[in-house]
Amino acid sequence: MAQRAEHVVTSLPDGVREEVDRALAPVDAELERRYPGDPGTRRPVHTVYVPADALTAGTPRAWGDAALAALDEHAPDAASFARAVGLPGELAEAVYGRVRDKLATEPVEDLRIDFEDGYGAPGDAEEDRVAARAARLVHAAHEARTAPPWTGIRMKCLEAPVRARGLRTLDVFLSGLLAAGGLPPGLVLTLPKVTYAEQVAALARVLEAFERAHGLPARRLRFEIQIETSQAVLGADGTATVARMIHASGGRATALHYGTFDYSACLGVSAGDQSSDHPAADHAKAVMQVAAAGTGVHVCDGSTNVLPVGTRAEVHDAWRLHYGLTRRALSRAYYQGWDMHPGHLPTRYAAVYAFYREGLAATARRLADYASRTAGGVLDEPATARALAGHLTRGHIHRNRGEYARPHIE
Repeated sequence: MAQRAEHVVTSLPDGVREEVDRALAPVDAELERRYPGDPGTRRPVHTVYVPADALTAGTPRAWGDAALAALDEHAPDAASFARAVGLPGELAEAVYGRVRDKLATEPVEDLRIDFEDGYGAPGDAEEDRVAARAARLVHAAHEARTAPPWTGIRMKCLEAPVRARGLRTLDVFLSGLLAAGGLPPGLVLTLPKVTYAEQVAALARVLEAFERAHGLPARRLRFEIQIETSQAVLGADGTATVARMIHASGGRATALHYGTFDYSACLGVSAGDQSSDHPAADHAKAVMQVAAAGTGVHVCDGSTNVLPVGTRAEVHDAWRLHYGLTRRALSRAYYQGWDMHPGHLPTRYAAVYAFYREGLAATARRLADYASRTAGGVLDEPATARALAGHLTRGHIHRNRGEYARPHIE
């Protein structure tokens, strides 16, 4: 039987909707510009920091070999590794195999050559030499196809005492890459110890000037903002400074990196309590997360300074801590963190693989129920369905290392 058409009545005067469209057009444009959303591309699960003077052509491979050696010595099979870190037994074989494969083929995803805290101030001539050498090594690694998917430098900050040195190192490194043949894909720059949005805007202006000088595409050079000071989270006027920093970058910010120990010390947290799961850390990262939401900028967790070295029991304790912190971060949607030692790589990758494998069946079932409008045990909203799809997509990208392929150097 045909359904009877409903009699629909409207009463808004003509032209009201058009007036609303005109009034909100600037807001529509602002939303699109400031909040483009997640691009859905592969992102690294970690960043490895190496002092600039310690960098060699074989650094990523050396980290992978050291991580494999640690597994051979302290967890030579899936069962022993699972017991050491608290990995569910049903996942042990699959995760352990993938970890070993990852360490053998792509041990480091994101390498940051450190000219800041991990390097020091050896003098201008020496830092010039090391920066030029770093550029040559990065170029050679890309030519040999041995470079990690992401590589770059952490310069000194833009505070007055070290500003000139930081900008000169940046210039030497970038100019060296161009002289060697071009800027490589996956190039990442990190600005540490930011306190004011004006410092972010200043670096954006420097990079714009560099692009103009060399005829590079606009915004070819982008950078991460390191959140290591209280002023970066909450400004003197009571506003969330980190939100202003993202937009002050002019579209160049790619990530917000939490600095566990600088930030903790800034707040007066005692050395023994400085950790990425401290309440002060949770607050800072929550503010960072809200500020970055929808902007396409992602949040990176900090590191642990507890290294997996010493006896087997000491290594297992450190592994268990790092695994737990990484899993905790993943559940809070911090999908990247710092790794400070080769021994952290096994637990980094184990936590990532286990996180996505554990949630696979339930996530896929909920998404299928939502798509088919099947009544299940959970009533999901459209936004949650998008989150379910995003979880599956991220897991697929990490499993297959995305669709990342190194294009030819410019």
